[in-house]
Amino acid sequence: MDQLNQTTPDRFILLGLTNVPHLQVIFFLIFLIMYLITISGNLLLITTVRINPRLHSPMYFFLTNLSIIDIFFSSCNMPVILKNNFAKDRSISILGCGTQMYFSLALGVTECLLLTFMACDRFVAICRPLHYNTIMNRSLCFYLVAVSWSVGFINSIVQVFLTFQLQFCNNFNVHHYFCEVPAFIQMACGDTFFIEFSIFLTGAIFVVISFNMILISYVHIIANVLKTISSQGRRKSFSTCASHLTAVILFYGTILSIYLRPHTKNDSHNAYNTNKVAPILYATVTPMLNPFIYSMRNKDVKNTLRNQLKQKSFH
Repeated sequence: MDQLNQTTPDRFILLGLTNVPHLQVIFFLIFLIMYLITISGNLLLITTVRINPRLHSPMYFFLTNLSIIDIFFSSCNMPVILKNNFAKDRSISILGCGTQMYFSLALGVTECLLLTFMACDRFVAICRPLHYNTIMNRSLCFYLVAVSWSVGFINSIVQVFLTFQLQFCNNFNVHHYFCEVPAFIQMACGDTFFIEFSIFLTGAIFVVISFNMILISYVHIIANVLKTISSQGRRKSFSTCASHLTAVILFYGTILSIYLRPHTKNDSHNAYNTNKVAPILYATVTPMLNPFIYSMRNKDVKNTLRNQLKQKSFH
């Protein structure tokens, strides 16, 4: 009898954030503004790096890729969130859901790895300055970025495949505002061991290990800065590193709270609400803040923007 009730649907229904009309309007406006800021802020940062030859360095090459990831990452989720705020039909096809889930997971892992390589770049720049250009050469930078993108997209195939092998027992209501693996585990009525183990393993490899590598890099950086660099040099080094650390804390803090917490189909209603809050931070807020975090503390970026604005005003 249980087998008869286990089905694989053609469509899922995303329940969204709220059904209260005035809150739907408020959320729509907030997310629309956030999305526009995310796209424009990251595009501006990419353009700024490209037009200033002084910014053609490994750090800004990684930063450009981070902005590209943030644009696509936000674009995977925001249109779905915006649409479902007002749509009477909140259903999404299995293909649409799988595609959105695939790219969101892939870009999330890619960003984890990229943030790790950015920390390694800062480690070499501060702790091995005489060998920086030799170590962080053009070929290595392209290789690290290629690895980040490739691993992210390959890993996502496994996660999405295992997710859509689950059985849902005629429960096709997704307690979320976009397609995300934890929400589907909570819907499942069959055995979820393999997907839960896969999530935990992925989190351990790509999130915990990456985060620890970043922490180790910064322990060495801080020790080196305090020991060998002048007070003026310390301020400059800490200013550069603070931007990256802020982005790391914002991204990893929310990812760790979601993907390393046990997810079961018996989770309470409070767990549903908790799982709805954290993704807003890493899927919408972090991509929006990243370009401002990096540009506000960077003199080269700010000077380039000022010069471009002056040129535009004179024309």
